[in-house]
Amino acid sequence: MGNMALSLGYMGVDAALKNFADWTDRIAAGELPFAKPERPQGVERNMVVTMWDFSTPKYYLHDGISTDRDNPRLNANGPIYGAPEESTDLIPVLDPVTHTASQIRHPVPNPKTPSSTDLPMQPSAYWGKEPIWDGHSSIHNAMMDSEGRVWFSARIRPAPNPDFCKKGSGHPSAKVAPLDASVRQVSVYDPKTGKWQHVDTCFSTHHLYFGHDANRTLWLSQGGPQASVVGWVNTKMFLETGDSAKSQGWTPVIVDTNGNGRRDEGDTRLTAGFYGIMPSPVDDSVWGQSMGIGFGRLDQPGYLIRLVPGPNPSETTLAEVYVPPEGAWSPRGIDMDLNGVVWVPLASGHIASFDRRKCTGPLNGPGAASGKLCPEGWTLYRMPGPQFKGLDPAGSANHAYYIWVDRYNTLGLGANVPIASANGAESLLAVVDGKMVDLRVPYPLGFNTKLVDGRVDDPSAGWKGKGLWTMSGTRTVFHNEGGTQNRPKVYKIQIRPDPLAN
Repeated sequence: MGNMALSLGYMGVDAALKNFADWTDRIAAGELPFAKPERPQGVERNMVVTMWDFSTPKYYLHDGISTDRDNPRLNANGPIYGAPEESTDLIPVLDPVTHTASQIRHPVPNPKTPSSTDLPMQPSAYWGKEPIWDGHSSIHNAMMDSEGRVWFSARIRPAPNPDFCKKGSGHPSAKVAPLDASVRQVSVYDPKTGKWQHVDTCFSTHHLYFGHDANRTLWLSQGGPQASVVGWVNTKMFLETGDSAKSQGWTPVIVDTNGNGRRDEGDTRLTAGFYGIMPSPVDDSVWGQSMGIGFGRLDQPGYLIRLVPGPNPSETTLAEVYVPPEGAWSPRGIDMDLNGVVWVPLASGHIASFDRRKCTGPLNGPGAASGKLCPEGWTLYRMPGPQFKGLDPAGSANHAYYIWVDRYNTLGLGANVPIASANGAESLLAVVDGKMVDLRVPYPLGFNTKLVDGRVDDPSAGWKGKGLWTMSGTRTVFHNEGGTQNRPKVYKIQIRPDPLAN
């Protein structure tokens, strides 16, 4: 609720309320959209959707995980895990083979950990004064490692940091960028043993992804740009020692604006903490994107950022920053294909790729902090759907929450296909050979998903043995068809050879 109030304030409360009221009045009077939606065409007609209910009508999910994103054969036919964010500490689990749903309780080791019941609330038209959310762990995002353990960005304590994070500490990262608070940390669940462990991170956590190094480094974003650091956990060390302090590190985002190839006093530090994060599959760099003014609420553009950690990441990491070309803006979410090409959805109604190999000039030195040194690296693909009246038709009113690249052809549209979660259009948007494939989920109404991943359950079974997994992302499942009886859903998306294939 607080975030919604902030957004209204950012737009101007009076103007926002007036426009939303006018919009609902026009709908009530029978007004229809000025643009007619297109029906599915071509391969879009070959989509197969399988659905399961799990969790409860009062809880919601942010996203979930089915496999190791670098090995889609891991956890074949195994359970799907959800991330219920503020709603509950009960992690929903689906067994897609037996069609059974269960729950695992995320432990809260510190009894003073804040609860979602502490958030500001108003009576609900559906639930009255009952505070239906009661989560402490604030589980935002889940990722599976190569051994099938599930790692979560999760809250395990109150926000004030332990002393090793702060100014005066001997921790290598704290010497460079001391941190006083962390609103969410890291937990890991081992399905084989049923045991939990917690990493007490000095930096806040949001999205997470594993690197490809021997330490299986877990790289973590912090959410908003204000965090201004990027963090990591040496998971090999943590699993061996359980030592949170020694197993973690973080770095500020610093651009080499004096052009000497090293980090020093002549460079520029940006307030540009990551929202999405992705270690490169082709080198040692780590890419991320920082939110623009609309979400980040800082008067600066949204950046695409490449970090090069160097030999001592806390002190040697340098950043390259890139902003979308004229007519496009504000990336949200990030992934990369196996060629090292970066894919992001843009608030301007585009899916964009950025190929650093196309850059022809220097990427550091004067002007590097502007993000405008490689416009030739960008390619824009307009999302389907209408544009707001009076705005450039090269863009679209459509929007996507995040993006995922199907590196291993688990859906059936080809390898290295980017797929955006177009929660503005109840669909998944894929870019295939430069053209959009709009996979709309028509029923039940209200398909709103945030992240997807792909899994191969049986490599010998053709299209039936693989598919994408995703789940309900709305925080108010009771607003959808079914009302207060509606539960969060798991969706399996597949592409068959033709509409009548069985």
